[in-house]
Amino acid sequence: MKIVSEQQVHASLNFNKVIDALKLGFAKPAGTPTRQVFELSESEENHDAFAVLPAWNEEVIGVKSFTYFPSNAEHGYKSLYSKIMLFDRCHGEPLALVDGTSVTLWRTAAVSALASLYLSRQDSSHLVYFGSGNLSRYMIEAHMSVRDIKKVTIIARNKDKAESLRALLTEKYSQVEFLIGESNHKTISTADIISCGTGAHEPLFDGKWVSDGAHIDLIGNHHKQFRECDSACVVRSKVFVDSKKNVLNEAGEILIPIAEGVFSEHQIIAELSEMHQFDTVRAKTDITLFKSVGTALSDLITAHLVYKSQ
Repeated sequence: MKIVSEQQVHASLNFNKVIDALKLGFAKPAGTPTRQVFELSESEENHDAFAVLPAWNEEVIGVKSFTYFPSNAEHGYKSLYSKIMLFDRCHGEPLALVDGTSVTLWRTAAVSALASLYLSRQDSSHLVYFGSGNLSRYMIEAHMSVRDIKKVTIIARNKDKAESLRALLTEKYSQVEFLIGESNHKTISTADIISCGTGAHEPLFDGKWVSDGAHIDLIGNHHKQFRECDSACVVRSKVFVDSKKNVLNEAGEILIPIAEGVFSEHQIIAELSEMHQFDTVRAKTDITLFKSVGTALSDLITAHLVYKSQ
C-alpha cells in the first residue's frame, strides 16, 4: 500500500488534469452515500467536527476522514486534518493512504471551476473573490483556468493576507489585474463571476447588487444556520448544487430561503453529476448560482488521479 504525502499530491496535479478527471468521473455511475458530519461539542460557540465521506466507482472505493477544529490556529495547529483511504474496486485490496488536506484544496477549486465551465458566460472577465485563506489561491487559479479572466477583485477581512495573495498572484499572472476591493454595489454589479470561500455567518453582499448574467459560486459555508449569500440572491438565480442530499442537509444558503418560503428544493435545477446531460443555452440575463459543500466522489476521483501518477 502506498503512502502519498502532501508534497506528492501537489507535484502530481494541475487544474486542467483535475477538471477533466472530475468532468469524466461525475458523468459515470458511482456510489455516494450521504456524508456524515459529527459535531463534537454541544456548545453553540464550538464548531469542532469530525466527518466521514465514502464513495466508490467502477475502479476504486474510497473514504475520506477529516477533523475540523476552527480555533486550532490559536494553539499552533492546523484547523483541518484529512486522509483518504483507497481500495481496489475488484477485490477490495487497500491501495493507498493519500493526504486529504491537499486533495481537498485541489478538488474543491476544480469542482467550482467545472461548474463555472458549465454555467458562467464564456466571455466572463471580472472575477470577485471573497476570502484570503489557504483555499483562496486555488479557487482563483481554478476559475482563471476555465475563463479568460482579465481582472480579479479580492475582498477579505484580513487585509494583510489579502495583500499577500494579491502580490503572489500578480507575480505569477502579470497579464491579469489583481485588486483589493470592498463589498459594495459598484464592485458586485461589475462582477461576471462571484466566488465565496469564507467562514462568514452572514451574507457577504446584497443579492440585489448582482447584475444579470453573473455566475455565483458558494463554497465556504457548511452550516444550516449560516450563509454567504442572502435569499434575494437565491431567488434571482437558477440554482445548481454539487450534491442535493448534502446541500439540503447542511447549507444555510438554500435551507434558510426554503424555511422562509421563498424557495423550494424542487427549484434546484441539477446537481453536478447531472450537469453533463444538460445542453443548456445560457440566456445573457440568467444569473446562475452553484452551491457546493463537498462530495466524496470528488475526493475519490482526485485521490485516484494522484495514486495513478505515483
